[in-house]
Amino acid sequence: MPVAVVTDSTAYLPKGVAEEQGIGVVALEVRIGDRIGREGIDIDAAELSAALADRRLDVQTSRPTPAQFVTCYRAALDGGADEIVSVHLSRELSGTWDAARMAAEEVGADCVHVVDSRSTGMGLGFAVLAAAEAAQAGAPGTDVAAAAEDVAARCRLFFSVETLDRLRRGGRIGAAAALVGTALAVKPLLHVSQGRIVPLEKVRTTARAAQRLVELAVRAAGDGPVDLAVHHLAAAARAEEVAARLRERLPEVARLLVSEVGAVIGAHVGPGLLGVVVVPKG
Repeated sequence: MPVAVVTDSTAYLPKGVAEEQGIGVVALEVRIGDRIGREGIDIDAAELSAALADRRLDVQTSRPTPAQFVTCYRAALDGGADEIVSVHLSRELSGTWDAARMAAEEVGADCVHVVDSRSTGMGLGFAVLAAAEAAQAGAPGTDVAAAAEDVAARCRLFFSVETLDRLRRGGRIGAAAALVGTALAVKPLLHVSQGRIVPLEKVRTTARAAQRLVELAVRAAGDGPVDLAVHHLAAAARAEEVAARLRERLPEVARLLVSEVGAVIGAHVGPGLLGVVVVPKG
C-alpha cells in the first residue's frame, strides 16, 4: 500500500477492522495502582471498571512515546509504504498528537502526515476509516489526510457521565465547568467542541440523559445519510436502547456501531458513560 494509515487505541475501532484494513494502532498506556499496561492489549474496560470501583487504586493514563510511533512508522515504510497518514485523538485532550509529530520529524516529515481529529472514540474512528478507504483507492498522502480531516470536521460527539469529577481531576475540563455536575441527581451532558470537552446542559435523570442524547444526535444528523456510533462504559443495555431509538428516528443510517470505550477514555469519564458520535455523510 503506497499510503499506510496509523491511529491510536482511543479510536475504538470495531474488533478486527484495523487488521482487515491494514491500519496500524499505537496503544496508549494505563496505570492501575502499580500495574502499567497497554490499552486494549493488557488492560480492558472490565478491569478498568473494577479498578475505578476500588477507591484505593489510583488510575492514570499516559500517551505513547515518540519512540513507539517511530517503530510503527518505520515498520510501515519497511513494509512498502511510501507515505503515512497518522490520525489521532484531539491534541487538547492528550499529548498523543505531539508524540506522533515528534516521531514524524525523526522518520521524515515529508512522508508522514499527522492529523488531529479534534475528537476521540469513533469520532476519531470514522476519520481513520475514511483515511483507510482513500488509501485503498490509491489516493496520495495529502488526499488521504484530507479525507480524514473532512470527516473529522463533520463529526459531532455528545455524551453524558455520572459525575464530572474524573474529568476535572484529569485536567480534561476546568474546575468552574465541573460545577455544572455537582448537584445531587444532576446528569451532565457534554460535547466536544474545537477538540475540547465542553458542558452542554444538565438533566435530572439517567433516562432523560439518554433521551436528550438521541434528540441531539437526530438534530445533528440532518435529513441525509449518516454514520453513527454509540459508546458506553459498563452501560451496555442503555447503549443498545439509544441505538434502537436512533434507528427508529433516522431513516438513512449508513453505519451504526455500538461499543464500549476502552480503559484510557474510561479512566476519565467513569462507569455509566453514554455517548453518541454523529457524522453526516458529505
